[in-house]
Amino acid sequence: MKITKLSLIAALAVSAAVAGGDIEPAPVAVEEAPQTTIAGKLTGYYYTDDSVDLFDTRSSALGTAVTLDVAHKFTENITANFGAVGYTNLMNDKDIGYFEQDGRSGAFINVANLTATFMDTTFILGRQLLNTPMLAGFDWLLAPGSFEAYTIANSSIENVTLIGSYVRTWRINNTGDNWINLNDIDNGNNWTVSAAYDNKTISGSVWYYNVDAGQAAGAVHGQGKNGLGIDKYTQIYVDGAYDFGTAKIFAQYVNTNYNTDTIDDSNVFGVKGTATLGNFNLMAAYVNISDNVAGWVGVMDGLYTSSWNTATGNSIGNNYKVEAGTEFWGLTASASYAYYEYKDSSIVNNDGHEADVILGYDFKNTDVMVIKDMDINLVYSNTNYGADSSDVNALEIYANYKF
Repeated sequence: MKITKLSLIAALAVSAAVAGGDIEPAPVAVEEAPQTTIAGKLTGYYYTDDSVDLFDTRSSALGTAVTLDVAHKFTENITANFGAVGYTNLMNDKDIGYFEQDGRSGAFINVANLTATFMDTTFILGRQLLNTPMLAGFDWLLAPGSFEAYTIANSSIENVTLIGSYVRTWRINNTGDNWINLNDIDNGNNWTVSAAYDNKTISGSVWYYNVDAGQAAGAVHGQGKNGLGIDKYTQIYVDGAYDFGTAKIFAQYVNTNYNTDTIDDSNVFGVKGTATLGNFNLMAAYVNISDNVAGWVGVMDGLYTSSWNTATGNSIGNNYKVEAGTEFWGLTASASYAYYEYKDSSIVNNDGHEADVILGYDFKNTDVMVIKDMDINLVYSNTNYGADSSDVNALEIYANYKF
């Protein structure tokens, strides 16, 4: 599954909170506000693994989707954003099920918000895409996960971004038009506040999370040490980085304080280094998780050693990851290997690993106009979750066409 590579600021970028996401909007009207822009994306996604056999229909899925994003600017400061997703499954098998899980075809509104900017402060009210280290919706399969939230971001101080977000509902990735009301769970409140600094050389951020949804919503992954359930928690996330030019070092610390005396708190410490050597980008990371698994909301966490299929937060112990990537003739390629320790974890009591090979080609430099806005990607993963688990080999091929 896709892990979004977070910047150190990890800010709730307005471009990710409004309808477009990674789609470049095509202007329909060019007058001054009011103005409407429309953009779209066609996606095709094929998944297969060897739970039966690779390419066997019983362990494969094929789906397509169209995403239509509309932004209407009422004034220079206020914009309404809408993002609709329609999908259909082209392969039907009872073993692996449908993409988006709501039947062969369906549709839903993934984004619907009002964005208002006044001087250095931006408000985003409604359904939006959130991207924070330990609470996020990820862009994997046919559409990213989304939240109904109320977000405010301020950049009045040079190089500093302040963010606060209150989260009300959550559409988990690959669940169709199914929204979890997080406030209905234990009458809880789910919110985060942060401060981030970035002067291009030194960067860092501090996040505080209050999560009351807990295991009842499936929002927190893992069952904790000795199989004990995890419910409410508060969390502090801190990271920092220094850019030397050709190399960069990162560090992160996460403390998850579970709201019960029967469950140990979790402490996470991670370090990462990146460097450029010729045409290759290199990365090495280490993360240690002690006492209990970490809490997070979303498909994937923001810990340095997480991979395509594996979230490091489920570990208790030592975790390592190395990665190398390059680009040639318009083709991007990366290969990575990660080791995970599950000491005293209820998931397994051993270790696991994941190896990934990811290829991507963007046709933007081609002279053929009909495919100039298209990209095609291939992901091969070999995953083992330890103990008596068998290796799982999976192949994912997907393409996007933007219009």
